[in-house]
Formats: sequence, C-alpha cells, structure tokens
Amino acid sequence: MSLYIKINRLNQESEKKLIRIFEDWSGVKVLEISKLTGSGSNRQYYRISDENSIVIGVIGEDDQENETFLEFTSHFKKHGLHVPEIYTSNLDEKIYIQQDLGDVSLFDLVQKNSGSKLSGKIEHYYQQSIDELIKFQVVAGKDIDFSYCFPRVEFDSQSMQWDLNYFKYYSLKFQNILFNEEKLETDFQTIIKYLSNAEANYFMYRDFQTRNILIYQNKPYFIDYQGGRKGPLQYDLASLLFQAKADLPFSFRQQMLDYYLKKLAEHIKVDKKVFTELYYGFVLLRTLQVLGAYGFRGYFEKKPHFMESLSYAIKNVDWLLDNIKFQFEFPELKKSLKQLSEKFKVDNIKKSSSTLTVEINSFSYLFMGIPKDKSDHGGGFVFDCRALPNPGRYEEYRSFSGLDQTVIDFLKKEPEVDKFNHFIFDIVCQAIDNYIERDFDHLVVNFGCTGGQHRSVYCVEKLYDRLKKKYDIKLNLNHLMKDKWN
Repeated sequence: MSLYIKINRLNQESEKKLIRIFEDWSGVKVLEISKLTGSGSNRQYYRISDENSIVIGVIGEDDQENETFLEFTSHFKKHGLHVPEIYTSNLDEKIYIQQDLGDVSLFDLVQKNSGSKLSGKIEHYYQQSIDELIKFQVVAGKDIDFSYCFPRVEFDSQSMQWDLNYFKYYSLKFQNILFNEEKLETDFQTIIKYLSNAEANYFMYRDFQTRNILIYQNKPYFIDYQGGRKGPLQYDLASLLFQAKADLPFSFRQQMLDYYLKKLAEHIKVDKKVFTELYYGFVLLRTLQVLGAYGFRGYFEKKPHFMESLSYAIKNVDWLLDNIKFQFEFPELKKSLKQLSEKFKVDNIKKSSSTLTVEINSFSYLFMGIPKDKSDHGGGFVFDCRALPNPGRYEEYRSFSGLDQTVIDFLKKEPEVDKFNHFIFDIVCQAIDNYIERDFDHLVVNFGCTGGQHRSVYCVEKLYDRLKKKYDIKLNLNHLMKDKWN
C-alpha cells in the first residue's frame, strides 16, 4: 500500500528522518502521517500509523529540552505516573516517538460542560489529577535529578521577578496603565520576599493546567512537564484551579483546595492555615504571569484569540482583590490592577454598545459567484476556501454539509484548515475593532468553495462561534446554497 501523507509536501529532511526512525523501530512501513497543530512551542508533532498501531512522532529543535523530557518521562514512569510511553528516540536527529494519548483534554471536557455546575465526571477527573499532582510533587520529586531541569533548576526569587516583569511590561505598559514604577517594584519585592517563605524542595510542574491533561482510557494523563523544576507545592495547584479560561466556579476551587490538603496530609505534615495563605499569594503571582502572557500573545504578537481569555483572567483578579486577605501589602500593584480591570470593563461597554452588524456568508463559486453586498458600503472580505482539503471529493461525504459531524471531523483534522481559520479570525477581528472605534455599522465576510456545501460552511461556523464569544455585536449567518445541498 502506498504512503498516504496529509501534510503539504513532505520534503523536509527532518520529516523524512522521522519516517525512517519510525519504520526502523516498528519494522513496517508508514501508511499515514499527519501534522498536528496546537503546540505553543518549537516542537512539531505528527500522528503516524501503520497497519497495527498509531503513535506520535516528535521533532524537537532544542536538544536540552528533548533530553529533559525523556529523562523526566523515564523517572515518572518508574513512579507509576500517567505519562506517555516513549517507544524510541534518536536525540542526534532531534526525534522521538511516543504513545498517542488521543486529542481529548480535561480542558475540552470543562468547555463542553453544560450549566454552571460541573458534572460528577469532571469533578472525578480533577480529583484524579490532584492525586497524580501530589505524586509528581512529593513522591517522584523526592528522588528526581533536578540537574536536568530546563531552562532553570529552581523556581526562585529571580524566576518570580521574571514573571512579575512579564506582567509589568506586557500587560500594564502595553495597555497604558499609569503607575509609579518605583512603588510597583517595591510591591514586587514584598511579594517575592513573602513567597520565598514557602518550602521549595518539591517538583514543580510549572504549567499544570487542563490543556496539559489528556483523558485517555478514562484516566488523566500528563504532558508538557519538561519545564518543571524544584519549587513550592502551591504554584501548581494555583495553575490548575485558577486557570483563566477554565473559569471554574469559585466554590469548586475551594472544594478542590480542601481535597488537595486532605490528600497531601497523607504524605507530609501540613499546616493548612500557612499553606492556604501562601497558596493565594501564588495564585496572585500566577494570575499576573498569565496577564503578561495574554498581553504578549495578544497585544505584541497580534493574536486576538489570546485576548478571548483576558476577561477570565480579569475575573480572577477581581475575585482575589474582593475576597482574599493577603498576608502582605501591595498598594501600587493593587491600584494598577483596579485600573486594568476598569479599563477592560470600559472597553467591553464600548464594544457592547456598538451598532455594528457583521454578516457572514457561505457561497458557491461554481453556482452563484461572490455575493453582492446588500449594504450601501460595498466591499468586505471574501475568503477562498478552494485551496483547502475537499471532503466533497469523497463519496461518503457528498450527501453531508459542513454542519454535519462527519464533515466537521474530516476538516478538523487538517492542519491547513485550522491555520487558515486562525489567520482569518485575526484579520476579521482587526477590522471589527477598527469599525467599532469608528462607529461603522456593517461588515460582510464571505467564504466560498466550489459547491458552497462543505469547506465554506465549516469556516463560516467556526468564525461565527469565535466572534460570538468575543464580541457583543449583531452577527448574521447565512448559508446561501443551503436549499441546494445534496
């Protein structure tokens, strides 16, 4: 059987090496390989299959990061932790092949949860994840070789200063928040001094959040721990329970904090009062780091989808300032955070009061051509989806449309479709923000494909869903060929 490749022009030397290493390990030929999207690092992931198995191939450009990941994985496996199996590696070629844990993360399940109360299944997964977190921190952390830690061995005062500066430069300064720099730095040093009181002899995962927890065979499995280092217990729990976009009910966060403390007491002696006071200090630190990250990705790199999460981070800030009595004073930081929150609310009011209507259409190049703009403004966006993989070429998809799950699944797996939609979202958001600022009232966005049934319909739905989450404006969605679909 010939090799079926879903990535564009498999001619890069590293990708050819990946196939060779897989075939040397498995003893059989690759049947299918597809590049995966969604990684925020310089690592490239591929799903590879032969007649009997499916695995993940990884190309990592950073030698030290690769070495750390493989070493940590081996160590965690010895302690029975749920991490991916490493089948083979060739560090000279910067390649390793690991277990495929699927695509469903705990974050996906939280996002799909209906209602304000989390389901019993999600609560169970959080409890299981906390059980495993304690094993990472206390059990595996007891004899881990911290010399492999990358990029830093310990989460120390310098690490905290970097996080706080990240917030200052990419959140406060980018959003033109006025503050006294000397007084703010004094607050930063106060926070660092207080948090340095936390015992820091444990393994700190660093990014323990639900996107890095995959649900496989009804159990949580863990990825992306290569940035771990020696550090305090509280930071990882703060990362999990105050993950901005997960938007957990605050009562549930308290419930999981209590659960963590109960389970932790089975391993070490815990002063619950002192632990909790330090915990909320680390929640504040983590929240500031997240605000800096959103600012960098959103304002500096111009990626509007990072700005979608900003409201959840601000919600965390507001709750912390209103509900937590911190064991340290931070007057200038507190003033800056209140300014940031107020600015966000004013910006949202401005967006919600806009008279802008965005019309989003799918159409057929073959049967109708580009739709005419019914407004008096003329123009708008026209995006050609015909360069994307076409499910309509296959008999099993022809009677379906981009609204049907079978077509959605087909297009969702194609990395070029995801890349296409990300670019379009950024471009359209830039126009919407400008139109709101200038009090414009109409924008048209058209997506066309050959028949106006599969690709254009899927892209229209994706854009509509994302704009609906980000803006409080009128959105009109039209599938202009719907009456003629097969």
